[in-house]
Amino acid sequence: MNKPYSESCEQNKQPILTVLKPLFSSISNVLEIGSGTGQHAIYFAEKMPHLTWYTSDCVSYLEGINNWLLDAGLKNTASPFELDVSKSDWPALRPDAVFTANSVHIMSRDDVSNLIRGVGEILEQHGSFVIYGPFNYNNEYTSESNRKFDQWLKDRNPLSCIKNFEDLEVLAMKNGLRLVKDYEMPANNRILHFVKN
Repeated sequence: MNKPYSESCEQNKQPILTVLKPLFSSISNVLEIGSGTGQHAIYFAEKMPHLTWYTSDCVSYLEGINNWLLDAGLKNTASPFELDVSKSDWPALRPDAVFTANSVHIMSRDDVSNLIRGVGEILEQHGSFVIYGPFNYNNEYTSESNRKFDQWLKDRNPLSCIKNFEDLEVLAMKNGLRLVKDYEMPANNRILHFVKN
């Protein structure tokens, strides 16, 4: 069974869980956008068994995600489905929360606009949108490692880059989402927690 593996997922899952657990303590379902390998999904679903965790990504990732889910055999995960934020139809879900990790810096600016617009449309009132990853502030890198990472992203795909926090906040506000908290995380990452007005 082919199970893709991400070392960064293993390293960041516990710090992310520490933030997510209180945020998701009283809700019942979460949509993860850009589930990648599927490692986050099984870890968070196992640690928060009251949740139903929905996984999604571009079609090339679905087999790997499904293999992690099948191997884990958890009752509170759903089969992954295709969701390319700029091409796919959004699911008929009405999630209590949407989570995405290490995806925004891979996306183009148009993709990010479509992501936030779609989240604003499907989230339930007072639902949470949680984004994990690196961000710039006032067009400045927060570390030398982030500057090097941004250059690596652009070399790989000119449309990819670390996004500015201020631009994300403006997009969120335009789509009915307000920032509740900006969490500092290890390895020069952040968690941004938005709530639907």
